[in-house]
Amino acid sequence: MLEDVIERKSNFDLTSKSAFSREDEVFTSRSYAALLAKNIIPYSHRKIADNYVIIKRVFKFQAVMPRITNIERALLAKYDFNTLEYTTVKQMYEELALLQQWAVSGDETLKKDADALLEIRTKELKFIVANSYANISNEIYKGYIALENYFQEISKYND
Repeated sequence: MLEDVIERKSNFDLTSKSAFSREDEVFTSRSYAALLAKNIIPYSHRKIADNYVIIKRVFKFQAVMPRITNIERALLAKYDFNTLEYTTVKQMYEELALLQQWAVSGDETLKKDADALLEIRTKELKFIVANSYANISNEIYKGYIALENYFQEISKYND
């Protein structure tokens, strides 16, 4: 029995998990801990996250939210982003890291687009949540979960 405990402790890898990681998430350069620690969270991200968390608590997304427009879809395509329904967790981590960097860049157009892209992602997330994730047909595409968890982590109104 004691040998089993010692064996488990010696095989435990401290770098495999983080305090911000979910149960099924391995600590990688794309985990929440890395995403939150490496980059400064822009004010615009916190503001959008706070709005999302408050609206979710108050309204619980009972009304069906509209889908994104063709103009919004074109902006996603301009930066080679899939719609949220077809985004993996890894892709979402990469997008969030990019959006964080772009939001604090010196290029005003890039800043504006970064904020617009996060707003589009929020709109997509609200639509998915309002439809009880009914449109997600494949378990591979769980980027919406990563986005929602990101909002909850950075919001000052989280539980």
